[in-house]
Amino acid sequence: MKLQNKIHTYTSLLFGILLVAINFSVYFLFSQLSIDSRKNQVEAAAENMIHGIQRAPVSIAAEDLLRAYVPLDGMLRLMRPEGDFLAPITSSSEQSLSLMKGVFNETRQVRIITHESNRYILVSVPMIWSNGEVVNLQVTESLQPTMQTLQVLKIVLIAVTGIALIPVVISGRLLGRLITHPITSMISTMKEIQRSGKFKRLPLNSSSRDELVEMGETFNDMIELLERNFVRQEQFVSNASHELKTPLTIIESYASLLKRRGLQNPNIFAESVEAIHSEAIRMKDMAEQLLLLARNEEQWNVVLEPVRLTKVGTELKATFENAFARQIQLDVQTDCTAFTDENKLKQLLFIFLDNARKYSDEPIHLMIDIVSGTAQPCIRITDQGIGIPEEKLSKVFDRFYRVDEARSREEGGAGLGLSLATGIAQAIQAQIGLESIEGSGTTATIILPAVPK
Repeated sequence: MKLQNKIHTYTSLLFGILLVAINFSVYFLFSQLSIDSRKNQVEAAAENMIHGIQRAPVSIAAEDLLRAYVPLDGMLRLMRPEGDFLAPITSSSEQSLSLMKGVFNETRQVRIITHESNRYILVSVPMIWSNGEVVNLQVTESLQPTMQTLQVLKIVLIAVTGIALIPVVISGRLLGRLITHPITSMISTMKEIQRSGKFKRLPLNSSSRDELVEMGETFNDMIELLERNFVRQEQFVSNASHELKTPLTIIESYASLLKRRGLQNPNIFAESVEAIHSEAIRMKDMAEQLLLLARNEEQWNVVLEPVRLTKVGTELKATFENAFARQIQLDVQTDCTAFTDENKLKQLLFIFLDNARKYSDEPIHLMIDIVSGTAQPCIRITDQGIGIPEEKLSKVFDRFYRVDEARSREEGGAGLGLSLATGIAQAIQAQIGLESIEGSGTTATIILPAVPK
């Protein structure tokens, strides 16, 4: 059974059971109250009869006296222990009651009896007759009017139940559609994705903020994540196949050269081995950068914490100068602290320092300060190299883009450094920017988040 039909069936069934239970309770309570009220009325009438009989003149015959009090739909009876004190007196409509066998009761009794499928109230009250004898005054009255009223009530309650179930069934159907619409829409979207191979999202009602909308938003977020991962995978495969083609071609060419003439010419052998070795190292670095770029930001294991930038600059200066024998001028304008990931920040700074080293022979200037008018720390890396033409400045963050193809290949670059820098900056919530003048140099600016107060 479909979920929509389950919701429709269960809600209708539950409400129907609840409505029947309520109506049954109403009927039961009303019937008990009606019968109890009728019992009290008959009992009060019996008391009035006793008082009337005891005050009546002795000259009035007992049978005539009782006939004056006989109910319209019942019977009066006087009983003594030996049997009837007088013959039963009935109304014209209930003459069959006189055929009932009477029983003397020493105590007051009020009960319901059944005679010929009809129900009656019997009230038995002891009294002292005018001659001093103890007798029972028994008043029997029909419950037929009360039962007719209860029958009408039963019909009304059944009709009300049937009428009330109509909107319940309709509302249950509408409720089922309302609840299952996002689910059916999600299923339809999934089937469309499966059929077309394209990622699609659910249309959402932004005015509603219930769990169904939240489920739709979660589905859309999941689709967006899958789409990003799919795009990353496609980019990785495309970029890897594109960029690995050149070094693999070089390696294949030099390997063929070695196979043909390498053993005969030592110079060719040395040149080929060196070329193969350098291209292999370049391929290894490129693969590592591609894998890092293909990761989600959530997989970067970023740990944001207060980081003192002067300490980072000092450590990076010492490491870089020892590794590349290049001078770095550290200029601390403001000893400030940023809220960032120290290892990722060092990796980001190393990318810009490495670019400055490759395209400049002069000392590299590393300045630490805060952005004017704010509390945000910033780091500026300035070189005095060849610079970047203005028309190419907007493209340098694209993957595999090289300003100078020949120099990039000579330095071992794959054009992935600044793309990787963009990914790292997004992960640690930093802002990066480049300013360059062709022939004069380039300045990279990294603005970092301040420590939260």
